[in-house]
Amino acid sequence: MKKTLLLLSLVAAPALAGEGKWTPQQVLELDPAWLKAQGLQVPPKRLWDPKRGTGLLAGTVSVGGCSGAFISETGLIITNHHCVFSIVQEHSTPQRDLLAQGFLAKNREEELPGKGSRVLVPRGFTDVTKEMFAAVPEGADDLARQKAMERKEKELIAECEKRPATRCRVASFDGGVQFVLLDSVELADVRLVYAPPRAVGEFGGEEDNWMWPRHTGDFSIIRAYSAPDGSAAKYDAQNVPHKAEFFFPLSTEGVKPDDFVMVLGYPGTTFRALLAEDKAERQARFYPRVIDVYGELIRILKEEGEKDPAGKLAVAPTVKGMGNRYKNAGGQLVGLKRGRIVEKHREAEAAVVAWAEKRNEHAGALKARSELLSLHAENAKTFEREFLLDVLRMASKGPSLALTLARLAQERVKPDLERRPEFMERELPRLADRLEREQKNYFAAADKRMLLALVRRAQALGEGERIAAIDKHFGRTYAEKDVSAKIDALYASSKVLDLAERQKMAGETEAQLRARKDPLLDFGFDLAAEGVALDELRDRRAGANVRLMPPWRRAVMAHAGKPVAPDANSTLRVSFAKVKGYAPRDGAFYTPQTTLTGVMEKHTGQAPFIVPDKVAAAAAAKKYGPWVDSRLKDVPVNFLADADTTGGNSGSPTVNGKGQLVGLNFDRVWENVANDFGYNPDVARNVNVDVRYVLWMLDQVEDADGLLRELGVRKGPKAQERR
Repeated sequence: MKKTLLLLSLVAAPALAGEGKWTPQQVLELDPAWLKAQGLQVPPKRLWDPKRGTGLLAGTVSVGGCSGAFISETGLIITNHHCVFSIVQEHSTPQRDLLAQGFLAKNREEELPGKGSRVLVPRGFTDVTKEMFAAVPEGADDLARQKAMERKEKELIAECEKRPATRCRVASFDGGVQFVLLDSVELADVRLVYAPPRAVGEFGGEEDNWMWPRHTGDFSIIRAYSAPDGSAAKYDAQNVPHKAEFFFPLSTEGVKPDDFVMVLGYPGTTFRALLAEDKAERQARFYPRVIDVYGELIRILKEEGEKDPAGKLAVAPTVKGMGNRYKNAGGQLVGLKRGRIVEKHREAEAAVVAWAEKRNEHAGALKARSELLSLHAENAKTFEREFLLDVLRMASKGPSLALTLARLAQERVKPDLERRPEFMERELPRLADRLEREQKNYFAAADKRMLLALVRRAQALGEGERIAAIDKHFGRTYAEKDVSAKIDALYASSKVLDLAERQKMAGETEAQLRARKDPLLDFGFDLAAEGVALDELRDRRAGANVRLMPPWRRAVMAHAGKPVAPDANSTLRVSFAKVKGYAPRDGAFYTPQTTLTGVMEKHTGQAPFIVPDKVAAAAAAKKYGPWVDSRLKDVPVNFLADADTTGGNSGSPTVNGKGQLVGLNFDRVWENVANDFGYNPDVARNVNVDVRYVLWMLDQVEDADGLLRELGVRKGPKAQERR
C-alpha cells in the first residue's frame, strides 16, 4: 500500500494530552513508551502498518457523514442511531412506524436495505502535494490557480478510481501545506440489522442534546454485503456478508474512571487554523444567523408535521438535522464567550507575528496574513446574501430539487473533468439516489411555508445583496398573501415534485427542461445562475487561500515548537483520551458515568423522556444480566472521555488499549461545543454509549440471541451460521 508523508515530526508526546486528531501515519511517530504508559497495550504498528498502509484503524469506516466500526468479520458495523435514521425512516409508515418501534432482523433475510447507503473502508494514503502545486501555471491568478488544482484533483481521483468499487478523494491539510490522496473501498450494499426504539436512540431529544448527564442509547447495527466472490457490489439478494479484515471485538468489561481509550473516526471540520478575525465573524454573525434562520424553519416543520402523521414522518430527518445545527450554534456562542477563544487567539496570533518579524525566513508569512485580513474584510460585505442563498438552495425541497435538475443538465454537456465536482459521472449514482430519497422527506405544506419564510428574508436584503431569482419570481417587496399565492401556483403547476417525472427530468437536456415550461424548473434555472456566480467567487477565494495559508501555517507550526495536529477534514484520525468527569461551573462536578437507574429517574412518560415499556420492565425487574458494573452496581449507559472530537465523529468507535470496543461516541458536552475553535482540557469531553448498555439492550430487552452469538459475546454456533 502507498503511504502518506509525515505532516510533522511528532516529539514530546506527553505534551499532547487529549488534544489532537492525529492521522494514522502520525501515530507511528509518537513515543511508544509514552503510549504504553497511557494504556496502549498493542504495538503501535498494529494500529497502522506503514508498509501496507493499513491496520486496526482500518476497522473504522465512513458511513455517510458519520463514522462506524466493523465489530465482526461478517460485516456487522456499529454506528449511531442518528446516522442510520434515514434507513429506518425509509422503511417506516404510519402503520408500521419503525422509528418509534425500533427494528431487529431475526435473520439475514429480514435485514432492510438502505437506498443510497454506502460504507467506505480505508485502503491507502498517498502524498500528492507536489503534483497539486505543479499543476498551477506560472503567473496564474487566484481563480486560475484554483481551477488548475481542481482539475489535477479530478485527474488524480479518476486514475485512482479505475479499480472497481473504489472511492477516492484529495484532502487538504493546514490550508494547503499538504495534499493527500485517500483511497477507499466503497461497499454499496448496506442493510439495517438493529435499531432501538427512537425513545432509546434519542432519549432526551433536543433537551438533552449536547448536555450531561446523558442517558441516550444512540447506537444501531448495520451490515455491509459483498458479491459472492468477495468484491464490492450493489444490492443483490445473492450478496454475502462482507468479510472484514479488521474489526473491533466487543469488550464485556467496559470502562471505569481514568481508563485509557482511543476515539477513531472521520471528524468533519474544525476551525482552529482560522485567523482570529474569521473566528470573530463566526461569533458575531454566522452563529447568530444560524439560530435565527434555522430556528424559524424548525418551528415551521414541527407545526406542519403535527397536523399530519405522514407529514411528521416525512419531516423528521430534516427536523433532526436542523435541530442539531441550531443547538450546536448556541453551544458555539456560549463556548466562544466562556473560553474567550477569539481573544486568546488574537493574543496567540500576535505572538506569532512578533516572533516572525524577527525572522527573515517568515517574512512571507506576515505578508500572507495581511492579505488574508484584507480578503476577509472584502468577503464580509456579501455575508448576508451568501448565507441566505445557501439556505435557500438546500432547505426547501422544491427549489433545491429544481436547482439540482437545472445544474445537472447544464453540467452534463461539459467534458467530465470540466464539470463541477458534484456533477461528475462518479457522482451521478449518488445524485440519482438523492433525487429518489428526497421524495420520502417531502411534505408540501411544510415545504411551501419554509419557502415563504425564506422569500420574506430575501426581499428584506439591501440593494447590494439582492437575490435576482427571488426578485424576478416573487417581487422586490414582501406581501404575504401575494407571495403565498405565487408559491402555491409554483408548486401546483410543477412536475418537479413528482418522483417519476423528476427521474425523467434527470436525463433531459437543458432545452428539454426549458421546453416543459415548468415554473418551478424556471425558478431552479434562475437560482442556478446565482449559484454559478457564487461558485466562481468562492473558487477565486479558495485559490487565494491556498496561496496564502501555507506560509502562515508554517510560521504558526514553527513558532509552536511542538506537534500541531491539522484541522479536521473528514479523514481518518485517532484521538487519545482518558475516561473522566469535569466541572461545568463553579461548585459543580460531573462524574463520568451514567446508569440505567438514571434513565428511569428521567422517565416522565412525556416526550422526550419516555422509556419504552419493554425497557422499563427489564429495568424494574433489575434484569441486569452479566452487564452490571460491579462498582456502580448498575448497568452503565453513557460515559465521558476527554477525546478531541467534532462533527463526523458521530458513530466513532471508542476502544481500549487492547483494541476492543468499549463504547460509541455520539456527542460532546455543551461546554465543549466550541472545541472546534480551540481545545480546552478543562471541559473537552465527548459523550459515549457504553458497550454494556448496547449488550444489555440486545440481551435483556430484545433477546437477540443470534446476534449476540455472532458478536462473539455468547457461546453458540459460529457467526456465519446465524440465520
